[in-house]
Amino acid sequence: MQSFDISSAPLEIERKFLIRYPDLDAVRAMPDYSVIHIEQTYLLADGDFPGGRVRKIVSDDGVRYIYTCKQKISEITRREYEKYISFKEYSELLEKQIPETITIIKDRHRFSYSGLCYELDVYSFWDDRATLESEVESEDTPIPIPPCVELIREVTFDRRYNNSQLSKNKGDFPL
Repeated sequence: MQSFDISSAPLEIERKFLIRYPDLDAVRAMPDYSVIHIEQTYLLADGDFPGGRVRKIVSDDGVRYIYTCKQKISEITRREYEKYISFKEYSELLEKQIPETITIIKDRHRFSYSGLCYELDVYSFWDDRATLESEVESEDTPIPIPPCVELIREVTFDRRYNNSQLSKNKGDFPL
């Protein structure tokens, strides 16, 4: 994989919430609804290779593969470098999976509410909860909770709910 300069990558500002397992019919009824299937694997940094993650994304449009590397700026803000990759590159990068981690398998339900785009992730290892994220313009942007979900609490600052951590603890911890 060619080198890149993450310092010029765009900023991503996200807030994340833990929710009760959603009524998916209510979610599907939200404006601008779509769904994709994601298989997400975290990669070991090695020499000049910064680690990061690869994703296999399955949608109505077919299958895509994406390599992502993030750099933490604050608890909410990161620089995010993303690149579409070939199946061959994806397969080669999978060999760099961090030992003792699982590939996160989830369905991502996207929809709009109150002027924001939301991503609701339903994970293969949970049947009692899910997560809801919204990417915003600034760290202090208010996030209205959509009526189709039941909020448990905000987890933006709870590292256990980072996907990289979920790949290590396999989502195996109490609410």
